[in-house]
Amino acid sequence: MKKPELLAPAGNFEKLKYALHYGADAVYCAGKKFGLRAKADNFDDLALKEAAEYVHSRGKKIFVTLNIIPQNEDLEGLPEYARKLSALSIDEVIVADPGVFSIIQEVAPELKISMSTQANNTNWRSVAFWQAQGAKRVVLARELGINEIKEIREKVDPEMEIETFVHGAMCISYSGRCLLSHYMTGRNSNKGDCAQPCRWKYKLIEETRPNEEFGIEEDESGSFIFNSKDLCLINEIPQLIAAGVDCFKIEGRMKSLYYVATVVSAYRSAIDFYYDHPKATKPDKDYYEELTKVSHRNYTTGFFYGKTTAEDQNYGTSSYTRNYDFVGLVLEYDEKTGMALIEQRNKISQGDEIEVMIPGKGYFKQKADLMVDQSGEAIDSTPHAKMVYRLKMDKPVSPMDILRKKEL
Repeated sequence: MKKPELLAPAGNFEKLKYALHYGADAVYCAGKKFGLRAKADNFDDLALKEAAEYVHSRGKKIFVTLNIIPQNEDLEGLPEYARKLSALSIDEVIVADPGVFSIIQEVAPELKISMSTQANNTNWRSVAFWQAQGAKRVVLARELGINEIKEIREKVDPEMEIETFVHGAMCISYSGRCLLSHYMTGRNSNKGDCAQPCRWKYKLIEETRPNEEFGIEEDESGSFIFNSKDLCLINEIPQLIAAGVDCFKIEGRMKSLYYVATVVSAYRSAIDFYYDHPKATKPDKDYYEELTKVSHRNYTTGFFYGKTTAEDQNYGTSSYTRNYDFVGLVLEYDEKTGMALIEQRNKISQGDEIEVMIPGKGYFKQKADLMVDQSGEAIDSTPHAKMVYRLKMDKPVSPMDILRKKEL
C-alpha cells in the first residue's frame, strides 16, 4: 500500500513555509501569470527561485500552476516562462489546456506535467489518454464518487499518478469551468480572476413584472442557489488510501496562513494514522473537529458517495462559520524564563484561554496570565494593531507554533 502525498496550497512564501512545517509533502503555487489565482500574492521570478530552493532543501516538492484556459494573446511569454521553471528544477507544472501542454513539451520536455482538475477528467479513458500524451499525473474532477475513483485507478497504468481534492472550496460549475463571472463582471474565472458570483444572493424576476422580485427557496437571508458548501473528506481518508489515490490535494491559495497550517496538520495526522493502522475503524483523535476551528462554509462530502448525496452540496447562505481567532505566531522561546516572543495577529487579553498548535503534536491549552511589551512592561491586552510581545508559556514552544483562541 502506497502512502499518499499531501499537497498543500501556497499563496505566498510565508504560507509555503507553514504548509511544509505543518506536514505537507509538496506545495503548489503560481507565478505572476498563467495560474488560476490572480488575487493571490503569487511569486515573482526571484521569489519562485527562493521558494524552490527552500522546498528542495527540505526534501519536499514544489508544483507551479499553468492552468489558465488561454486565448491567443495569453500564450505570449509562456515558452520563456516554461524554460525558467525548468531551470529552477520545478518538480511539476499543473496544466489544463492542450495548447499549453504542447508548448511545455516542445520547449521544456524535462518538466513533468500534471493535468489540472480544470481539464475535467471524469473517466479512465481520458486519464489514459493524457498518460499517452506524456502527462505524469491527473487531478481528477471533483464530481467523481469513490467507486468511480476506484475504477479509474484499477483500469489505468499504475505508473500514472491519480490526485484528488480532499478539502476546500467547491465550484458550482464542472471543476471550475465557469463563465458566469466573466459574463456578469468581465472577470474571467478561467484566467484566475473569478468574482465568485455563485456566492451571491439571487432573486427571480419575470419579464412582464420588472419591479417584482420572487425568492427562490428563500429564507430570511435570501437565496443562494449556486453557492456550494466546502469539501471535507477527512473521515473518508481510509477509503481513499485503500483506493490507491497517489496524492491528496487541499484547496486554498487565497486562504490565511492559519487556515493552511491547521488544515494541513489535520490531514497529515489522519493520513499517518490510517496508513499505520489500515484496519482502524475510527481515528485516534477527532481530526474533523480541528477543521471546524478555521473559517469555513458548512462541510460536505460532495460527490464522494454518489450523485444523490451531492444534493447536500448547496449552501443556503453566504456566511462563513468562524469559531476561533488566529491570535499569534511564536518567533522565539526562552527556556530559562519560559517566555515566548509572539507576533500578534489578533487581539489577546490577560486571562484569555488560548490554544497553542504544535506541528505533529496537536495543541495544548493555557491562560494568558503574563504578557509584557518589548520594553518589559506588563500589559493587559494587545491592541488590534500588529505588534510583538512576550507571553509566559506553561510548556516549551518553538518558532512557528501558532496561537489561537475561541471566539466568545
